[in-house]
Amino acid sequence: MRELDHYVVLEPAATERILTAAETRLWLIEQLGRLEHPPADLAGLGDVAVQAERLLDTACELELEPGRTIQWFAVRLEPPGG
Repeated sequence: MRELDHYVVLEPAATERILTAAETRLWLIEQLGRLEHPPADLAGLGDVAVQAERLLDTACELELEPGRTIQWFAVRLEPPGG
């Protein structure tokens, strides 16, 4: 399967953005770093970089607090004229 290289990220009260896979990982690390406690399925992974990678591979949303969720979706950008 082809490596996904871009994601649309959605945050409450923010404009959607298109980020590279590397930028999306950093964005997720930042979001996870703001949480007091990581989600139960990520808690055993320890390092936030590993947690972010797991989220990128297995999920498309993260609840930061009740009623406040961020989302990310893989997209394929076509080259101009392609």
